[in-house]
This record gives sequence, structure tokens and C-alpha cells, in this order.
Amino acid sequence: MSNMRSIIVLAVTTWAFIVCFAVWMMFGVTAIPIQEELGLDAFQFGLLTATPILTGSLFRLPLGIWTDRLGGRVVMFALLVVCAIPLWLSSYATALWQFLLLGLALGLVGASFSVGTPYVARFFSKEHRGFAMGVFGAGTVGAAANMFIAPALINAYGWQAVPRVYAVALIATAALFWLLSAPDPGASGMTPKSTIRQFAILKNPQVWKYCQYYSILFGGFTALSVWMPSYFRSEYGFSIAQAALLAACFSLPGGGFRALGGWLADRFGAHAVTWWVLWVAWICLFLLSYPKHDLIIHTVDDNPLHFSVAPPFWFFAGILFVLGVAFACGMASTFKYIGDEFPDSMGTVSGIVGMVGGLGGFLLPIMFGAIVETFRFNSSIFMLLYGIVVVSLLLNYVTEIRKLPVMGERRQGDSLEGAIAEQSEEHGSGK
Repeated sequence: MSNMRSIIVLAVTTWAFIVCFAVWMMFGVTAIPIQEELGLDAFQFGLLTATPILTGSLFRLPLGIWTDRLGGRVVMFALLVVCAIPLWLSSYATALWQFLLLGLALGLVGASFSVGTPYVARFFSKEHRGFAMGVFGAGTVGAAANMFIAPALINAYGWQAVPRVYAVALIATAALFWLLSAPDPGASGMTPKSTIRQFAILKNPQVWKYCQYYSILFGGFTALSVWMPSYFRSEYGFSIAQAALLAACFSLPGGGFRALGGWLADRFGAHAVTWWVLWVAWICLFLLSYPKHDLIIHTVDDNPLHFSVAPPFWFFAGILFVLGVAFACGMASTFKYIGDEFPDSMGTVSGIVGMVGGLGGFLLPIMFGAIVETFRFNSSIFMLLYGIVVVSLLLNYVTEIRKLPVMGERRQGDSLEGAIAEQSEEHGSGK
């Protein structure tokens, strides 16, 4: 297999993933004019933006299994063509239930990650697979691309133009993919494990720990990618185009820095990267959680001092950028964990972890809407994420920090072995 053939397959599959991810995140922008048109409240808005994420998450595991059996080329091509149909039809929807139903159908494009990852990996040797999967994973920049393309289409032709243009893009991408891709070298003659053997790995508590990490790292990334345009519009009064541009400060690093996270995990270990990523996210979410408020200080001369505390949009966007970088590195380090600890069951474990992470991306926007409706201030969504990160930090500390070195200290096991060796030498010299 020529090296050029592998690079072409990687390039065209990554492009397909970029287009799929942009479609998957479409409602993050188009839901804003739809909300105004239908008079949706915050909870209904959250439900609308989250619906495509549900099917994209649930179908990650079965599509990954079908990819192993049928080949990534066939499954990816079929996915691109089939999802173009409900995507086009969504431009004619006029009621919330229609958007939800069609959103469930077109959301299948979100499962393209579990199709493309094993497909491109099989075109590269073990020494280069990490690079290949990192490049393919960077296709999440499609979320940022959606922030630029969708507002321009809305301003020029209305929100209905977005799903129509995206549907045409899916068909064109399908044709390009079929022309430039190659048959999956690992699909023919494979003997898949039984379902019981594949899912026996669920008994391992490590799998569920990584599910917890990915539910906030990928789930939080996905949820905020679809929510932030509405946040900037509501909190700061920006237009749809301006709000989407600022929201790209968060979604753009999710793709661009994922490869960096993989490199850091290779060099320093998945544990160290994940630990520090969670701390950075904890600090960022603490700052983002601070709501706009007025402060009154009663002075000794009965002349109260009034202060208005509100983060400017540029500061807010800067913190979001840092949070996006942290989430991107954490997503890569989580899969580094899986590759190191489950090399023989990577497909099943990565499918389960990816599915749970996607479900986090589905549930969080709905929870965002419910929280905003309850507490009536926008930054309450970051308080929720702050609490989830605290849980992940505690889990990481209890299960790993007391066992593994983070800053060069000796392992407990090493200290114990050293003490036993010293004791043995003392006994030996006393004989």
C-alpha cells in the first residue's frame, strides 16, 4: 500500500468528518432564528439543539461494529448520502415536533467519528496511527466552520438555506469520498467477537471512569459548541453573525489542539495531561460561572458605594478559548488512556466511551435550558459544568493521584520496594 494512497484516504476522510461535524452542530446557529420564529423557551431551545446529538451518540457503537464488518468506505459513503435526505427536508419544517424528528434522523452524521477512526487507522502502521487518528480527530473544526458559514447564509437567504446548502455539501462530499477513498484493508475476512465477549469489558471500572472524563470533555465541548451562539446573543446582545464568530473562540481549539493533546499524552502520559486539563477547566469554569451583578457597599458616612461587576465579552471569549484548548487536550488524552490500557478491546471501549461522551453532549443542552429557566441567569450553565469537573477531579485523585507520579515524585510501590530492599540488606549484614 503506497504512502500517498494512505495520505489521500486520510485527507478525504478528514474532510468528510469536517462536513459531518458542521452538519451535526447546525442547530447551534439555525436554532436561534427558529426559536424566535416558533417562540420557544430556553428548555425547548436546549431540546432542539440537543436532538441531533442523541442519535449521533447512540449510533457510534453500532456504526463502529458495522465498520469492522463492512468496511469504512461503504459505511461512510452510505452515511453521507442517507443523512442528506432529512437534512434537506428540515428546511421545510414548521413545527417543533418536525424539527425534533428530522433532527434525530440527520443526527446520524455525528456517528461518523466511529466510522472514520478505525478506517484511517488501518491504512497506517502502528508507528503512525496516532498521528493519523489525531489528524482525523481534528475534523471537529467543523463546529467552528459552522459558526462562520451558517450566519452568512442566514443573513443572505434565511435559515432555510443552511440545511439545503449542507445537504448538497453532503452529497458532493459523498461523491468525492467514493472517488478518492480506497477499500478498507481490514474489513474483509474479519471474524468479529461475539456480543457477549465484546461487552464483557464493561465489568472493568476503568471503562466507566473514562466515560466520566469523556462525558465532560467531549460532552461539554459539544454542548457548549451548540449553546454559545445563543449565549453571546442573549448575554451581550450581539447579532447572530457576531455571536457565532465569538462562539468559534471555543469550538475552533477543539479541533486544532486535539493533535497537540495527543502529542502531550504520548510524551508525558495520559494521566498527567488529564489531571492538569481538569484543573485548567476547573479554573476557567469558576471564572465563567461568575454572573453579572451589582454590588452595594455601605460606608460609615451612609453614602453607599455602587459597583457593577460584569466580565467584558473579550475577557469572556478569552477564557472560553483556554477552556476549548483544555477540552481538546483532554479528549485526546482520554483516548490515549484507552489505547494504553485496552489495546485488544480498543474498538469496543472507544465506542462505549464515545457514546457516553456524546450522550453527555445531548443531556447538557437540555439541562442548560432547564437551569436557565429556573435560575434566570445565563452563567448558571457554567456552574453545572463546574460541578461535573469537580466530580472528575475527585475521581482522578482517588483512583490515580495516590498511585501515579504527576510531578516526578516516586511511586508508592517503588518506595515500598526500596524499603523492603534496605531492610533485607540490613538483615543480611547482621548475619
